[in-house]
Amino acid sequence: MVFSSVPFLFYFLPLFFIVYCTVGGTPAKNVVLLLASLIFYAWGEPWFVLVLAGQIGFNYLAVLAIDRRNGRARRAATAVSITVNLLLLGVFKYADFVIGSVNAALQGTGWSFALPGLALPLGISFFTFHSLSYLIDIHRGDVRANRNLLQVAVYIAMFPQLVAGPIIRYHTISHLLADRRMTPGRASAGMRIFIIGLAQKVLIADEVARVADHIFDWVNMPSMAEAWLGLSAYSVQIYFDFMGYSNMAIGLGLALGLRFPRNFNKPYTSRSITEFWRRWHMSLSQWLRDYLYIPLGGSRGGALATYRNLWLVFIVCGLWHGANWTFAIWGAHHGAFLIIERMGLRRWLDRMPAIVARLYALLAVMSGWVWFRAHDFTHALALFRGLIGQYGIGELNLETHARLYPSTVAALCVGGLIALVRWPKPARHIAQPLYPLADALATSAMLALALLSVAAGAYSPFLYFRF
Repeated sequence: MVFSSVPFLFYFLPLFFIVYCTVGGTPAKNVVLLLASLIFYAWGEPWFVLVLAGQIGFNYLAVLAIDRRNGRARRAATAVSITVNLLLLGVFKYADFVIGSVNAALQGTGWSFALPGLALPLGISFFTFHSLSYLIDIHRGDVRANRNLLQVAVYIAMFPQLVAGPIIRYHTISHLLADRRMTPGRASAGMRIFIIGLAQKVLIADEVARVADHIFDWVNMPSMAEAWLGLSAYSVQIYFDFMGYSNMAIGLGLALGLRFPRNFNKPYTSRSITEFWRRWHMSLSQWLRDYLYIPLGGSRGGALATYRNLWLVFIVCGLWHGANWTFAIWGAHHGAFLIIERMGLRRWLDRMPAIVARLYALLAVMSGWVWFRAHDFTHALALFRGLIGQYGIGELNLETHARLYPSTVAALCVGGLIALVRWPKPARHIAQPLYPLADALATSAMLALALLSVAAGAYSPFLYFRF
């Protein structure tokens, strides 16, 4: 089940809210939230619930074992628990990738190994990172072990952020698992954020996806016009697809009395790749900083050690997104830019006109999206050749199903303006009463258009569901 679907919007969500608001007290609300989350997760592949339930049960017991120990025994218990979580992720997500890479290396020797072909549980990368956050926070003593299995299960499995984030650290939400309030004001603000996210997903990301998917999937030798159109469309698609889901999750969480961290802050307006990663998928970059980069040594071991740590972290970041060498290259791509900026480029960027620095960062990010979206190395090189005009300059031959309809052009232009412009806040003297009225009308219009689009069946799965 996805947020932008008829079953979720017209049946699951209204029924869930009625029951959630009816029951009293946080423990009862936790029961309703957990049951709803399991139903939500089981909608597509019911047996995946067993994987999720097994991970919840294991981590609940593992944390109790860690909490009872000190010194070496505590470190050993934590290491074993982290290893089990990573092995579970590795078996489901990376077994085919690793064995396929070994088979490719053994090609011509007569040796090969059968691929397991395991289906990938939805959102396993996200709920594994949630579990690791819980384990590590307990090990560090940031919080005490939670002996309430229901609260632990809700933290890992609550449906707003279960399959595509944002990534929530346990210590930031632990107190709300035991006691939270649902108020009309929070519910109203949360649903407003949810509607904005739904509109971003349905009215922008899904609309431009037709062009991006056609050019990336069906045009083998794109002209310069096609390549740049496809890359621009994909850059808008992935931003509004993921930001839309994050906003829907944040809005639902707020309506339920929970506070999730902000995940995006105008990343395409960054003046460097360093700044980009402070603004893009903020919950992931902060997780990697706190649980991987700093434990590796961070910037404490000199320049070479810092560069090594940055590159390792971003290669891991790339592979976290997908089991393919193109994702590893995407991570290395960003790691390389971060290293170059630390070596001195950042000082030059700070002295450059803002438009030049922002153009540099945007081109660096967009060129990285080629690796992120490409099927393989050859496909990525074909897109790069198209971007520099090796297959022609101005030809634009889109099939009927991927035509530039007025709605597609509007979505691309509106999405680009929203993503690239830092809009000023309304002046105080016009904020009341015009701004609330305009905001209410705009929110209502977005909801109506999004619901019409969803009801017509014009939606697609979230890109990050495969991660």
